[in-house]
Amino acid sequence: MLKARLKNLAFQLAALILAFGAVSIILISAGASPWEAYKNMFLGSFGSVRKFAEVLVAFVPLLLVTAGLLVTFSAGLWNIGVEGQVVMGAIVTTWVYRLFLESGWNPALIIVLAILGGMVGGAIWAALTGLLKTFGGVNEIFGGLGMNFVATAWTIYLIFGPWKRPGVASMSGTEPFPDEFSLPLLANLRLSPWALALGLIAIVIIYFLLQGTYFGLRLKAVGKNFRAAYLLGIPTWRYSLYSFLICGALAGAAGAVQVAAVYHRLLPSISSGYGYLGLMVAMLINYQAIWAVPVALLFAALNIGSIQLPIVMKLDSSLSGVLQGALVLFVLLMEGARQKLIKRAS
Repeated sequence: MLKARLKNLAFQLAALILAFGAVSIILISAGASPWEAYKNMFLGSFGSVRKFAEVLVAFVPLLLVTAGLLVTFSAGLWNIGVEGQVVMGAIVTTWVYRLFLESGWNPALIIVLAILGGMVGGAIWAALTGLLKTFGGVNEIFGGLGMNFVATAWTIYLIFGPWKRPGVASMSGTEPFPDEFSLPLLANLRLSPWALALGLIAIVIIYFLLQGTYFGLRLKAVGKNFRAAYLLGIPTWRYSLYSFLICGALAGAAGAVQVAAVYHRLLPSISSGYGYLGLMVAMLINYQAIWAVPVALLFAALNIGSIQLPIVMKLDSSLSGVLQGALVLFVLLMEGARQKLIKRAS
């Protein structure tokens, strides 16, 4: 058992080295120093308390999305529509705020209702993709991509239509909500400890749901072999829908956090691409919830740290995306190589 774990660790380290090696070659070909680039990215993420707080701001929605995707991946489903579910969570959160802002209710209650509304919105949007697959025969990848486009278009319509700012409609989004209706932030920082707690609680719940419950066992059985699970009496279509609902609720929570704790309004790019980034994190950790926190933190740090590249080195900040993609690619390649070696040995 120990030998197998060491071999697995060796393959993962090899993937990490290859990813950084590939990105270093790209940097050298562009006439830039890889060491300087990595140093600036590190300092841009961890060089001060404020910078690290920004990393955690990005970490929270990414962790929530990853937690949800672990459920659908366990059920053997590629929930590409998670990006749209984040957006829909933000839309419904904004709608709840607009509905209750002038009600005279306690702001804390309205914040809770807004976040719960975002979770319901994300869950319903995910369920539509699940229903298209279960009863319409539409592959969840194509259904999810279509729902993503609809959610994004709906956001633009609301910002430039019914919810536009008084006298003007712009890409800056809807009218900001009053400060008392935002999740409390740490002093002089954009980080909400409540949002951070929500993300950590979510991944802990998903970990125990998948590892220590009868529901999680059945969900994995559906993912491993849909036909066999059905023959064993597991209501496979229900478990597929359950996984979409759970994932959508957590993605909706990510959208709600973006509105209630980060931007305090609805923006055209409110998801910040966390849905697609969460897919990369989930694949990189091989769907193991125990690795979600450190890897999501790494990806958040790469995103925030890369902001320094155009400022200090005149490099494009998209380098972090190249590195993230390279990490996933080489991890998948090394995992494939490991599986082949195992088959040959047996």
